[in-house]
Amino acid sequence: MCGKHKHRSRSRAGRRAPKRAEFLSALEERQKDLEQEIADIHDLIKRLRDEAETTPATAEPTPAI
Repeated sequence: MCGKHKHRSRSRAGRRAPKRAEFLSALEERQKDLEQEIADIHDLIKRLRDEAETTPATAEPTPAI
């Protein structure tokens, strides 16, 4: 039977769709996590810029021995 394939129906039997409130709560939690991650990145960028301004620029960094 070449060329004939049986297609399985993708029923949602046994799978429960999340309730709207649960979905909203999960999205809000994810948003808080992302906002914290953005704040951490912002702090890191600020620190690196501040360090670059206070460190004198040299042609090549001296190797640490």
